[in-house]
Amino acid sequence: MNVYHGSYLKIEEIDLSKSISNKDFGKGFYVTKFRRHAESWATVIGRRHKTKGFVTEFIFYDTEFTERLCKVKHFDSYSEEWLDFVVENRNPFGKPHGYDIVEGPVADDKVQHRIFDYMNGLIGKTSFLEELKWHEDTHQICFCTVKSLLTLQRIDRKRVSLLSYIGEPIVERLMIDFEMDEQTASDKFFSSEILARLADESTGLYQKPWQEIYEMLKSELNI
Repeated sequence: MNVYHGSYLKIEEIDLSKSISNKDFGKGFYVTKFRRHAESWATVIGRRHKTKGFVTEFIFYDTEFTERLCKVKHFDSYSEEWLDFVVENRNPFGKPHGYDIVEGPVADDKVQHRIFDYMNGLIGKTSFLEELKWHEDTHQICFCTVKSLLTLQRIDRKRVSLLSYIGEPIVERLMIDFEMDEQTASDKFFSSEILARLADESTGLYQKPWQEIYEMLKSELNI
């Protein structure tokens, strides 16, 4: 899936430490499948920083392997569950949700205003959810952890998908060579230092053949 991030500059590297807390789906890096929405936000945030704004395009590898790698939460539409989730994340004293990736509708300016009304008891949940039925389609994905960023690739990078070309064959080889079940093999790979190094593009490790990375993993695991 092609997704877009609107900002006042081009995103060269994603730094989750710069993410803002208490947003709809918590602290993380946000994108949308609607380019027009990213362009609109880029214009707004660009004016604040006295730039024209910039939209960075990515590919999100929404695959079965992503579901195994990450804890993912999907909201198909505005709902009571979505509302409770957003309210909890926007609460400065709310509990972190624990997901790697969260996808669903946006609480834009108009919806945010009504959320404040709801949180202050000025509108009931039933009435608020009824209003949302007529709201335009919106979309956002929040990448909350370093691990989740392995599923995201900037469109102008000639970097292969770590999940498709590195992760899958390594997990398969662990299963075959050491008679592991899929869950055990996945856990060993996803909790390894090798994975952390793959997630850091500055190491250049992702450019190596998966076979070489597999040998490094075996050495790390001492197997």
